[in-house]
Amino acid sequence: MGNCTLPRSSTASATETSIPSTPTLDAAPLLPTGELGLAENPLILALPPSADSPEQINAAREIASQLMERTGYVVVTIVPESSAALMDALENGNAHIVLLDPISYALAYQEDLVRAQFGVVNEGKVKYGAQFLALRKSGFTSYFNANTAENTADASVALAQFQEKKPCWSDEVSPSGYVIPLGFLNQALVQTRSAAFVGGQTTVVRSLYVGGICDFGATYVDARRFPSLENEYPDLIEQVIVVWQIPEIIPYNVLAFSSKMSQPMRDLFANIMPAIFQTDAGNAAFNTAYDIEVFQAVNDGDFKDFHVAVEGSGLDLLTLISK
Repeated sequence: MGNCTLPRSSTASATETSIPSTPTLDAAPLLPTGELGLAENPLILALPPSADSPEQINAAREIASQLMERTGYVVVTIVPESSAALMDALENGNAHIVLLDPISYALAYQEDLVRAQFGVVNEGKVKYGAQFLALRKSGFTSYFNANTAENTADASVALAQFQEKKPCWSDEVSPSGYVIPLGFLNQALVQTRSAAFVGGQTTVVRSLYVGGICDFGATYVDARRFPSLENEYPDLIEQVIVVWQIPEIIPYNVLAFSSKMSQPMRDLFANIMPAIFQTDAGNAAFNTAYDIEVFQAVNDGDFKDFHVAVEGSGLDLLTLISK
């Protein structure tokens, strides 16, 4: 931090305009001019798309205020109307600090719009896995050892048995229930029949158990143990088997910085944000604005396998996030 040159601006005067009264991208587009981080071209902290509660906006004010106080840069906060609008904002320099869901992060990474800085931690991890499921009596072979929680064969072997079979997918924007499993199938050169999108991962499990809808499906690990399912079908774990498990490669939400920020600027903010998070006010603000209870430092390389699988899916990510 000692080698970073801070902008010549007054954070006190900037506080008055840090949050527009109606913070939406469409209502008040910003036109970047001048040096990034000065009053005429502020850094923009984007809230989740369509965030509209006063509590979230006030929490954003707290984060922006602490960022300005600690860095000297001017920071404003704005709310995009959709994930697609957020992508436009990143491309046009109207968003610089963003929390992205996995598919939006994958798209922004593909377009070289962001650099991953922090991963949201869930149950001690920043990534999670997925699993291919099938009904035991359907005759599929399981290549997953439940005792060791390890696969016993490569994906190319385990997934080959799904050739010309019908999948049940959760929904078109689900990383674990569609995008990543599809990527693994494509990488294994497995061609399936037209899929059934059943509208939820527990519904995928239920569809397999009941039968007659699809031959196999995919969910997060382990959707079979969802309480309502276990209560409804006591023998579900025995009857719906894990055929193969996708390793923990899917990120939870990613807090990313715009690639339009210089490396020294990104480093400065990356050092400052954990310090803000450690304060009572900052911790509460991140929790309220972004539903973040814990985060940890990451980089794009930590999600290399995720990006490979997303590419392998062959899907148009912009179309997905626009749905």
